[in-house]
Amino acid sequence: MSTEQKTVAFLVASEGIEAAELTEPWQAVTDAGHRAVLISPEPGTVQLFEHLDKSETREVDVTVADAQLSDYDALVLPGGVANPDALRLDTDAVSFAREFVESGKPVAAICHAPWTLVEADVLKGRRLTSWPSLRTDIRNAGGEWVDEAVVVSDNLITSRNPGDIPDFNNALLEALHHGAAQHAGSVSQGS
Repeated sequence: MSTEQKTVAFLVASEGIEAAELTEPWQAVTDAGHRAVLISPEPGTVQLFEHLDKSETREVDVTVADAQLSDYDALVLPGGVANPDALRLDTDAVSFAREFVESGKPVAAICHAPWTLVEADVLKGRRLTSWPSLRTDIRNAGGEWVDEAVVVSDNLITSRNPGDIPDFNNALLEALHHGAAQHAGSVSQGS
């Protein structure tokens, strides 16, 4: 099962994406033999940044309004300040993230990306990390914030910043190869 190709959705806004938090997990996913798909609210290209400086652009593969949960095995939410702030205002993006978390499929969010999960209202009772400035937002959303390089809570994988990307990628690949709790968030695991 671990050799089966998986399809990983990378959900971003049209700009403000921290380049390393998209490109490095993308490379890890594709190097492991999986397919990466770029999803955004708008078609066309998205603008990546290295902190506050413009970096490369990437072509959008699918708009979030057209994306179907059943087409993907995992979701990655890259950070950057402006990126998740814009996503949390897009109802399709928030719904897509919520459906992913509720499905039990792996969801990996780094840096400021948990803002989208705060908006999706899926953090109650979950332990996670993020960029430190999100600590209060996460706690107010019912999550337990911790300062660790990577935190796995059921199907949710989180990291703090670009320095944590190696640990983040390892946790993501582990979930892809060995699965996440398919009934994460469910009280009953029966039929």
